[in-house]
Formats: sequence, structure tokens, C-alpha cells
Amino acid sequence: MITNTEDLKNLLKAKGLKPTYQRLKILGFLNSHKDSHPTVEMIYGSLSKRIPTISMTTVYNTLNAFIQKNLVSAVTITGTEVRYDFTTSNHHHFLCKKCGRIIDIDVKCPLCEKSDIDGHKLEELHGYIKGICKFCLKKKKDEDKHKINY
Repeated sequence: MITNTEDLKNLLKAKGLKPTYQRLKILGFLNSHKDSHPTVEMIYGSLSKRIPTISMTTVYNTLNAFIQKNLVSAVTITGTEVRYDFTTSNHHHFLCKKCGRIIDIDVKCPLCEKSDIDGHKLEELHGYIKGICKFCLKKKKDEDKHKINY
């Protein structure tokens, strides 16, 4: 995880993007929320409290610029929303069907390391697994345990 604003500025500059205040805040939010894979609405909702002049359009446009420069990737698992991922290398995701959390998972996948398959150039690889996350399972277990004690 990037820990300071100067590193974020340098990352934007290296990708050919001007490090504006709003871009820095959006990129910083994505960097500090890697585990939640936020939506535009989540990013806007959080940042608009501190930056009242930011608009939803600015967040959309900034994320699209980040995607074009391979700073972030768009993750669409449910078909109803787009989540944004600061990790752009090929990896898999786990979607909790109970809470909606999207979690990066480390799965040994031989395709993640390939640049082509049967002569076809690989540009993106998406691996999604759906189930119930460990946090929801623990919560249910704790709730069941609590019910038994009464």
C-alpha cells in the first residue's frame, strides 16, 4: 500500500496524469480501501463529506482516466454494479452472496501468468468465486451461539 501523498503524485505523473487534488484524493481512497473494492457511490459518498465541491461526474471521469492508464481496474461480478480495484495485476475475486463484500483471493491459476492462449493475446483475466465470506460465517456462528445461550 502506498503510504504518502508524494508517492501518489509520482504514480499519477508516471502514468501521464496531472496530480490534481481530486485525483489524489480519489486515488488515495482506492489505495486505502483495497479490501472493499468500492463503487463510484461509495467513493463519492465518502469524499464529498470532506470535499463538498466534488461531483459524481468528477469521480466517474477520474476513474475512467485511471482505468485507461491502468491505475485501477473495473470489477463487474454481479452485473448490477461496477467496483474499482487498485490492484491491476491478474487475480481472482470472491463475492460474498450475503454481505456483498468483494475480496481479493490468492488462487494459483496457470492462466494468470500467461500473455497468450493458443495464439490469442490475453489482455484481461477475470476469475470470480461466489459464496459466503468468513466474516458472515463467523457472524452467523456467533449469532447461533448467542441464541443457544438464552
